[in-house]
Amino acid sequence: MKTNSVIKFALAIVMVLAGRILPKTGPRALAIAGGLLLGLGYIIGGFFGQSFWVQLFSVGIVSGTGIGLAYVVPIAVCVKWFPDKKGLITGLAVAGFGFGATIWVKLAGSWGNLIDNIGLDSTFMVYGVAFAVLVVIGSMWMKMPPEGWLPEGFEPPQVKGEGGVNFTPKEMLRTPQFHLISLTFLVSAGAGLMAIGLMKLYPPEALVDNGISAENADAIAGTAMAVFFSLANGIGRLAWGVIGDKLGRKQSVVTMAASQGLFLLLFQGFDAAAVGRLAEIEGLGAHAGSIKIRL
Repeated sequence: MKTNSVIKFALAIVMVLAGRILPKTGPRALAIAGGLLLGLGYIIGGFFGQSFWVQLFSVGIVSGTGIGLAYVVPIAVCVKWFPDKKGLITGLAVAGFGFGATIWVKLAGSWGNLIDNIGLDSTFMVYGVAFAVLVVIGSMWMKMPPEGWLPEGFEPPQVKGEGGVNFTPKEMLRTPQFHLISLTFLVSAGAGLMAIGLMKLYPPEALVDNGISAENADAIAGTAMAVFFSLANGIGRLAWGVIGDKLGRKQSVVTMAASQGLFLLLFQGFDAAAVGRLAEIEGLGAHAGSIKIRL
């Protein structure tokens, strides 16, 4: 959990810097650098898997920095190529970030049994090489469109009043809107990450309360949460991108934040015993019945 937190911290900081240097380096070079750092962090972590501090540095900081560098690129490139469908194309680009976790988790577990067959350290090294190679290959397609390029038949919306004005970074920092939207995302993302942290702790306790051994409870909850959170993460990114194109950015953010707050409040009444039924989803029906949620 600590390593994951460091990854998120490094990702957030580096993304800001990556956005500033992208025009100078170009998208391809930045994506390659990100992919190599991402892979290097996991490879180092594989060599020194027994050291918590090395893992914190390699996977947390080195790989987190790589993610921050590479993550910016497809978003920036796709928005330039599809200015008429910014929400949809951004959702598609970042949905892979959510869906991908499902594939890698299952390959390490029930699909590929990598951890059982070659061990955790070797799995880290295999993943490091795979991450680096795949991101570098993907970077070959990262190219900005020609200056002034627009999709056929698309006309940029005309500036009306004060809307649509471009600000310099210093001007932006002096506007109350920037700080309000930053606060909104800080609280919203913080709540989401908090929920992820609780989901790693809460389901195993509920599973044990339903008569499942602690060892099986950890395995079931870890896999189920990784898979379902990854799927929901990917679907949510895509769905809200489409919604953003339909409702507009401001209304979409308001709707998203309000629905998130409502679901978090409803979660207070969630029946702990219901999580014990996750065993059925993982194919361990001997321990589980139907899912029952009491709100």
